[in-house]
Parts: sequence; structure tokens; C-alpha cells
Amino acid sequence: MKKILITGVGGPTPRSFVRAVKWFGGAYKEQFEFIGTDSNPLAYGLYDKDLFAASFVVPRADSPQYWKSINEIIDNHKIDAAIILPEVEVLEWSKNHHHITRPVKLHLPDPLLAQQLVNKHLLHSILKDTEFVPLFTKLDPHDYSFADIKNKLGDSFWVRSTEGSSGLGSLKIQNEKMLAQWVALNPGVTEFIATEYLPGRNMACKLLYYEGKLLGSACAERVNYIMAKVAPSGITGNTSFGRLLNEPGLVDISINTLRTISKQLNTPLNGIFTTDFKEDSNGNGKITEINIRHVAFTSSLAAGGANLPLRTLQAMFFDLPENNQTIHYTFPENYIFLRDVDAYPILMKESDLLKNA
Repeated sequence: MKKILITGVGGPTPRSFVRAVKWFGGAYKEQFEFIGTDSNPLAYGLYDKDLFAASFVVPRADSPQYWKSINEIIDNHKIDAAIILPEVEVLEWSKNHHHITRPVKLHLPDPLLAQQLVNKHLLHSILKDTEFVPLFTKLDPHDYSFADIKNKLGDSFWVRSTEGSSGLGSLKIQNEKMLAQWVALNPGVTEFIATEYLPGRNMACKLLYYEGKLLGSACAERVNYIMAKVAPSGITGNTSFGRLLNEPGLVDISINTLRTISKQLNTPLNGIFTTDFKEDSNGNGKITEINIRHVAFTSSLAAGGANLPLRTLQAMFFDLPENNQTIHYTFPENYIFLRDVDAYPILMKESDLLKNA
């Protein structure tokens, strides 16, 4: 049995990765044992015994003690591979995985490529001469001209933080007062990107690359979000209702975009990439961001037959014919998925919360 370290298990995406393997992995689900980590002792995933054989609280990825704690877990549990999912940890591991003291299989993007993709303004800038990104401009919260932004983007436009996930700092802006208030309400955002407002579908295309080979693609639409009413934009980053899509056009754009960026940066393609699209008023998909990780509904794709987490582990450990094949997953028409935040409650004493490893 292969032992797989999963980081950031307090978030829905790492748990979704494991569920994809455990729930929809067929004969392979017994081949893997998962060890979870998170920096928050209150993280639900740390106590989900159905998913994780053992779990540990570790320092934050920017802590000087982070790698010491990670290495202790790797050594003590004889970890065979690590799946890194929160973006902050993907960046840390891509740059500094040389700190690992024991051989472990990894599936990480090149650090230069990862840094280019996580910053939405950098991403839009590198694609500015293509038709695949909306009109955009960088917005300094301490020094901006509403009139200039309006002249470039129109009467209504979209703002969000240049970095971060779950729609951080995002809102449709319709007047100068609204923008000023929104900037004031988000003092932690040091840089925004403003883009033309795109009213159409919100879609995602996932591409799985392993050592330069494209192993698979799958597309879906985000329709509604869990706890959408708590976010002014209605976007929380965690889909409650979505559609499984067959969109070869989005796949082609995603492949060509990643190929273009990696060529410009002279970097290889390795990792899981999720290209987010929003349609304009004419139904043209525009790239809004490219995530360097799985997304929370990855197990929903697996339920539909596109099990990219399992394909990742198979490529790592097994010599299979499909490791040399590109599978563009398709789904029956009109298939949807429904998700919710609730899970089976874990009752325990507060004194039993895990301590730092």
C-alpha cells in the first residue's frame, strides 16, 4: 500500500481529491493510504477517519519550522508521495521541495510558471495580445482613477484581488462610491485587477500534465455556490450546483494558453491546471484565471468518470498503457452535480484536538 501525504485537509479540495480515489477508484482505492496535514487544529479534515489514516497539525508554510515538521511526518510514516493542494503550499513546495530529506514522489508545477499563473494581473498581461482574456487594468487601492477605469472597461466592471482564491475581493462595480467602499472593506487586499464585466456562463477546464505529457482534460460549469448569500458577489469558490460539460473549444484554448505561457517562460508543463472561463455577452469564453491545483468539485468530475486524482496516482506508481494516452473526458448530456457543505459531524472533547507535530 502506498502512503500519500495530503496537505491542507481543512479545505474542501484536498478532501475532494481523496474522496475521488476512495469513492470512485475501483480496484485501486485499496492501493493507497492517506495522511493529512493542516495548520489549523480545528480543521475538519484532520478528524475525518474515513479519509485519513493519520493526521497532523503542522506550522504554516511560511514558518521556519514548516519543513522540519513535514520531514518528521514523511520519515515517521514512510510517505511514498505528496499531493500538495492549497496554492500557498504549492508555491512553497515548488520552490523549496529540496528541503525534503527522504525521496518522495511529487506532482508539482515549475515554480516560475506557478508564480506567473497565481497572479491574475501577470496572467492577463502575458495574454493581453490574444482574444482569450477580457479588457483589464491593475487597480492600486491607494491610487486609482475611477474615470480612467470606467473609460477603459465600461459602466460596470468586475474587481477582485490579483492573488488568492474563493473569489477574494470580488464584486461587480457599478459606480465610484461602490468601488471606494469595497476597497475600504478589503484592507488586506494590496492589489486588485479590474476587468470588463462578463455576464455569461462560469466554466472550468482541468488539464492534467505529468512530466510534460497531457494525460487528461475535463470541463464543468459552476452555476451556484455554497453559502453564496454571505458573499456580496455571490461567489464563494465552492460550487453547490454545476454541470458536467463537453467543451472541446475550451480544452483547445486551455492547452494552447498553457503551451504559450510555458514556452515564453521556458518552463516544462507538470501538474494539474484549472483554467477558469467566463463568457462575454456574445458567448465567447474569456480566461479569468488559471489555478495550479485541483478544485473543490474534483470528486464530482470523478463521479462522472473523469477521475483525475486517480490518474495522477496511477502515473506516479503504475506502468499502465493509459499513462501514455491523452483522454479528453466526455459526459452524457445534461449531467449535473449537487454538493453541500454539511458532512457527518465529529463529536469529540476539545482537549483531544491535535497539537503541533
